[in-house]
Amino acid sequence: MFTLNCKGRLLIAEKPLVMGIINITPDSFYEGSRMDKTKMILQKAEQMLLDGAAMLDIGGQSTRPGSNLIDEEEELKRIIGPIAALHHQLPDTVISVDTFYAKVAVEAIAAGASVVNDISGGAMDAAMLPAVGKLHVPYICMHMRGTPQTMQQYTVYDNVAGEVLDYFIDRLDACKKAGIHDVIIDPGFGFAKTIAQNFKLLKDLGVLKIAGKPILAGLSRKGTVYKTLGTTAGEALNGSTVLHTLALQNGASILRVHDVKEAMEAVTLFCAYRDA
Repeated sequence: MFTLNCKGRLLIAEKPLVMGIINITPDSFYEGSRMDKTKMILQKAEQMLLDGAAMLDIGGQSTRPGSNLIDEEEELKRIIGPIAALHHQLPDTVISVDTFYAKVAVEAIAAGASVVNDISGGAMDAAMLPAVGKLHVPYICMHMRGTPQTMQQYTVYDNVAGEVLDYFIDRLDACKKAGIHDVIIDPGFGFAKTIAQNFKLLKDLGVLKIAGKPILAGLSRKGTVYKTLGTTAGEALNGSTVLHTLALQNGASILRVHDVKEAMEAVTLFCAYRDA
């Protein structure tokens, strides 16, 4: 399907991949993903890898709607030590750093990360794209309008999938000019989109294949799942798996998830169905 050059190590994706989420934050929307002790983080990482995760996404800042913005220094304090410890204990692990700060991206890559995951597509720090271009690592470019604090004010679309595609055409050109070769696109479910728009975007996800890049779907335990079901993020595993399956059917190449084992089961069953 695709390959990623992760600091000289080729990650070859012959089937959809699963990315495990590790949030080093006190305020992540899903309480079960919050961790603050390096030992806990390492144990969680090891379990996710055993369950089949191809990469781990380490973030130090909640980006749920209306979350509190923290500065790059606080983010560095939260994540650099755990990334370094994880890289030391599990050196073959592909670690993605979830940040929109260029300084954090640079220091995280130096500490052992090998992918940059930026919810802002370079919009929240003008130094990000040039920095990633110099780092020569894969870049996950997400669609969002505004910031996590303001994004739900910007949910007017004539055609959500078409406008997200236009955004990626522009961003991919900017990435190319910055010297970034491996780009993954993330349509940003829940970011500057209503629940109805998230479902429409999921239904029309195949439109984004026009961009010619791997598509990452981040739907795990989000409000689109639990609010639709009238439940909570903690009770949204089954619903998340349903939407992961739909995302795979519609062209997703990577699932970003809290629950790796169940997502891997969805991938295995999807591949068996697809290849029958």
